[in-house]
Amino acid sequence: MLYPDIDPVVLALGPLKIHWYGLTYLIGMVGGWWLARVRVKKPGSEWTAAQVDDLLFYVALGVILGGRLGYILFYGFSNWLADPLALLRLWEGGMSFHGGFLGVLLAMYLYGRKHQRGFFQLTDFIAPFIPLGLFAGRIGNFINGELWGKATDLPWGMQLRCDQFLHVCRDKLLLPPGTELSPPLHPNQLYEALLEGALLFLLLWLFSARPRPRMAVSALFLIGYGSFRFMIEFVRMPDVHIGYLAGGWFTMGQLLSLPMIIIGVWMLGHAYRRTTLSSPTYRD
Repeated sequence: MLYPDIDPVVLALGPLKIHWYGLTYLIGMVGGWWLARVRVKKPGSEWTAAQVDDLLFYVALGVILGGRLGYILFYGFSNWLADPLALLRLWEGGMSFHGGFLGVLLAMYLYGRKHQRGFFQLTDFIAPFIPLGLFAGRIGNFINGELWGKATDLPWGMQLRCDQFLHVCRDKLLLPPGTELSPPLHPNQLYEALLEGALLFLLLWLFSARPRPRMAVSALFLIGYGSFRFMIEFVRMPDVHIGYLAGGWFTMGQLLSLPMIIIGVWMLGHAYRRTTLSSPTYRD
């Protein structure tokens, strides 16, 4: 399959350009906000619609600021030193989930202090909606033509035009000059959209539909995302300037995901061990 020639700009109005990459993030956030508004209408909800609206503002700041800063720190620090203004060019891509995740945790802490809500009460509430943003963001990565996987002979592998993806053909695949097309590559972005986005959303939405021990929903998110990301990294090409960290297979993404799995397993066990008739449970 040949990768389609997708214009990264949705709409251009003079100097103002609306990029697919930013639009997909907006769609993901609005989708999460809408589902959260739907869920708080259930009888017995601890939330109001106005509180959800306020929470979205905190989450959006955490995702955007944390995601961009995380990408610079984890994956592109040397490039940023050479070009500091690259931090502001969000439309070029370059968002780290793990940075965005830390940004959202900080946002939840600040929101909780302002509104007198427990930290895990907040994270349990928002966890089911985060995969919608992940799904949309990975579709944005696909449209941007970034985060490709390794070569594959599977029928859905995608070939890239080397004149458009010179950095992939020359720097990552080490193809000789003049090569017209890359070998078929894993559409890694779509794998992540399906697993970290669609499937993880389904698991969390169903799991959180019933009362659960406090922090159990958050724990399942950590386990689910960390496990899916760790597996997908086996077919994803690492960043050229980082490469593999160990063994010719261990990547930065796996290093950052492994603590999520370990902490998530501990949290899930702890949540159910301390469950008694009087222990607080998760409610929508």
